[in-house]
Amino acid sequence: MVAPSLRARVRAGMIDEIKAVARRHLATDGANLSLRAVARDMGMVSSAIYRYFPSRDDLLTALILEGYEALGDAVEAADAGADRADLRGRWHAVCRAARAWALAHPAEYALLYGSPVPGYAAPDDTVAPAQRPPMTLVGILRDGVAGGRLHPSGEELPEPLRSDVAELAALIEVDLPPALLARAMAGWTQLFGLISFELFGRINRMLPHRDEYFDHQTGLMADLIGLPA
Repeated sequence: MVAPSLRARVRAGMIDEIKAVARRHLATDGANLSLRAVARDMGMVSSAIYRYFPSRDDLLTALILEGYEALGDAVEAADAGADRADLRGRWHAVCRAARAWALAHPAEYALLYGSPVPGYAAPDDTVAPAQRPPMTLVGILRDGVAGGRLHPSGEELPEPLRSDVAELAALIEVDLPPALLARAMAGWTQLFGLISFELFGRINRMLPHRDEYFDHQTGLMADLIGLPA
């Protein structure tokens, strides 16, 4: 393997530094990034930063991709470290890992799951990284169904919901009963609602023991999905 050239290494280092400064701006200014402000903090003329990121949207996309990949790494590692036969334990491990990552990286989490950035449309290459966390849950369900430890209820979804869920299953290539997939989607969306309410301070005054509350709520989600105790 040929080592990267000096120029390539310098460029990669500059890109990493730009993203580091941009992440600091996320923490103070939210997603209202300004390439000029980032360049100013780096001691660069504003035109120089465009050699690395042609637009604000390109920089946002780079940060979004890194965020999804980091969150995906965290939840997949948590799942891999849990007992494979303990479906509920794996679910709790994944939920706790997602929450821990969000609390440790609030600005990045807000970029991924907060209010949409005005004028920004995420490109298609963000889709696969964004699917890593929910697909981790799908993997738990697949293992449960295949191993006979998770028994779909036989519930029939009403139309047009059943068709929508079936189309989604085909799109992400998941062979699960539509009702089970719908329950998993409910659990996953409730998980991120729970994290968002805590991260954005919606429940903090009411519930000081948030670790215990989180585990209780994710247990209720596991019941909804049908994960065995």
